[in-house]
Amino acid sequence: MATTAQDKLYTVVDGTKVDPKTMEGFRTWRAAACDRCHGANQEGMVGPSLINSLKTLSKDDFIKTVRDGRLDKGMQSFGTNQQVMNNIDNLYAYLKGRSDGAITQAKVSPIN
Repeated sequence: MATTAQDKLYTVVDGTKVDPKTMEGFRTWRAAACDRCHGANQEGMVGPSLINSLKTLSKDDFIKTVRDGRLDKGMQSFGTNQQVMNNIDNLYAYLKGRSDGAITQAKVSPIN
């Protein structure tokens, strides 16, 4: 069953197969090692659960947080990380898909 996103952020089939841009967001998540603080399933560890946070956090606030960090809370800045900044929209789409429940597990694969 395909999921249709209200704002076309992502396309998901069967909960784990995603469009190319969302796949790039997952690769960026892995490359930046976000799981070290936010957990392998985005459920939170030292950092908060992104599953919960992205239910209320606006895209603009997400980008600002990733770009600038939240040093007072231990969140480093990724503003100089070219891969993260070049794929910020894709990273947001991947995490929003997880938060929305459309992407049912952290590890995804491309739609074939």
